[in-house]
Formats: sequence, structure tokens, C-alpha cells
Amino acid sequence: MGGYGSGRKYGANCTDDYLSIDVRRWQRDGYLVPGKHLNWKWTSNGEKIAVISVKVEVGRLRLIYSYRRNGDDWESLDYPVCLQTTVCHYGGERYWFTCPVAGCGRRVAVLFLGDKIFACRHCYRLAYKSQREARDYSVIRKADKIRDKLNWEPGIANLPGDKPKGMHWKTYLRLLEEYSDYTNQALLVVTAKMEILDNRVSVLLDRI
Repeated sequence: MGGYGSGRKYGANCTDDYLSIDVRRWQRDGYLVPGKHLNWKWTSNGEKIAVISVKVEVGRLRLIYSYRRNGDDWESLDYPVCLQTTVCHYGGERYWFTCPVAGCGRRVAVLFLGDKIFACRHCYRLAYKSQREARDYSVIRKADKIRDKLNWEPGIANLPGDKPKGMHWKTYLRLLEEYSDYTNQALLVVTAKMEILDNRVSVLLDRI
């Protein structure tokens, strides 16, 4: 590796804060062929921040890179990650990583670089970014996503639009039901916040 040691947010618990490798991407790009050798790199603002060497073997691949933490000496690492496959319903097969942590062995699509090695998010106790979002923001985001599908103006404060031309009524009614559910949840959260604010104001006025 032109290694990766500084720059990662140690102690962070979100998947977005860690370097990761995705077996789906490598399969899609045709890299998972025994004998294949590639250099995989990560960039930030157009600049390379890390790179690892990957050697694909039969039933597994080897990750080769150098690692350091907080300015310590570089440490060379070279270890295997076993591959698994499952049959797809539409034909062909799908590849998976096997988490290399002893005692884990989970079948996963993505591995994250934490303490020296790449491992699954369960081993590093990582949450997805969406899991860290506030509940009210999450439902508003979902409602806006449906508005986008329906070609409506963004923002749940705006009035609903009409059914998009060419969209099946069954699809439209399903999206409408989902949208109504998300907006109701968002309104309940906003109402609860307003009640909390009103109570705080009442307490403040009582003390004047």
C-alpha cells in the first residue's frame, strides 16, 4: 500500500468514516478472476489518499498493503480473504467476502478498514449513516424521495401534485400511501417538538 494510517477518524462509528472495499463493484468490473492483480485506490478531492494491492486466487484474494496508526512505524500486511458465491435467481452467481476476523466469518458484500485489517461492519460495530439520522429527518427525506419519483416540487410543506403521466395507477396509489405515512410521521414529530417548545415557554413565563 502506499499506506493508510493518518486521516481516518478513529473512534467514529459510521461506515462513511472508514475506507471500504465492495465485492459487488469488483465483480461488476471483472476483477474477480484467478490470477488477476490490481491496485485499488481511494481518492479525496481528486487526490490519492490510499492504495492496496489485491491478488485474486481460486476461492480467495489476498490484500497487501502497509499500515500505520497515529504516526507509528509502517507495518506490512498480507493476508487472505475468502470468497463465497451464491446462485442468483436470474442466473449466474454473486460473490461475497468472508469476514477474515477469527470467530466471525460473516458473508458480506463490504469490508471496512478499522484496526489494521479489513473486516465487516459488525466486527467494528459500525452503523450506516442513515441509522444515525434523526427520526424526523429520516422520514422527511423518505417523503421527499417519493415526491421526486412523482415529479412533485420538493418539500412536504408544498401541496401534492398530480399523477405523473405514464405511471400506473397501482404504482401511484402505493407511492401515495407511503408518502402519506411518512408525512404523518413527520407531522407527529414536529407537533411533539412544538409541544415541548410551548411547555418551555410556559415555564419561562411563569418565572417572570
